[in-house]
Amino acid sequence: MHLFYTPDIKTEIYTLSEEESKHCTRVLRLNHGDTVYLVDGNGGKYTAIIQDAHHKRCQLQVVEKQIEYGKLPYVSHIAVAPTKNMDRMEWFVEKAVEIGVSEITFLLCEHSERKNLRLDRLEKIAVSAMKQSQKGYLPLLHDMTPFHRFIKKSLPQHTFIAHLENDATKSIKEHFSYGKPHCVMIGPEGDFSTTEIAAAYEAGIKPVTLGQSRLRTETAALVACHTLHVLNDIYAPL
Repeated sequence: MHLFYTPDIKTEIYTLSEEESKHCTRVLRLNHGDTVYLVDGNGGKYTAIIQDAHHKRCQLQVVEKQIEYGKLPYVSHIAVAPTKNMDRMEWFVEKAVEIGVSEITFLLCEHSERKNLRLDRLEKIAVSAMKQSQKGYLPLLHDMTPFHRFIKKSLPQHTFIAHLENDATKSIKEHFSYGKPHCVMIGPEGDFSTTEIAAAYEAGIKPVTLGQSRLRTETAALVACHTLHVLNDIYAPL
């Protein structure tokens, strides 16, 4: 299935962007009369027929629309402090989108090695992963957010902080509630500071452990994402 990202689609006649037109006609070698599929990132999936296979402005005729395509019955949110090496964060974003993450927030913490990032680059990676895994929803990516600002706007009863202190003994499963939105906070390589952990507790956020192994930041974030995905599958009503 040839899938294209079309966030601005509104009419039955649609012209692909120059980048997508080139991919459609030059890379995939699709031509007039071929069927393609479009997703808008908000659950809309469209079946379309190529009318003009121009390599810069490929024109399509939409013949069918499906709403809530690939909608998951849960919301999973990972808040993670970006690593100094952005390749590792790009890898995490790609894999988390493939699994089915709903939101990703990038945290600015006391021990953060990275203070800023190129959100546009990460959004492109998310779009590519959405298309590759044939998802209908593009996750929300939130730019660098100071730790204390994030915890003030979080839902404490369903937000968990994963850290390496001795009191993080319970797993995500022990706090899990099916059908509720869940968020797991992952700190930088130096972990959250004791001040940040105390502030999270003060806000009602619970500590969790991701197991016995000491994980890299991006690995921990992906483990948390996958754990939420598996728990929602296990406890989904038959």
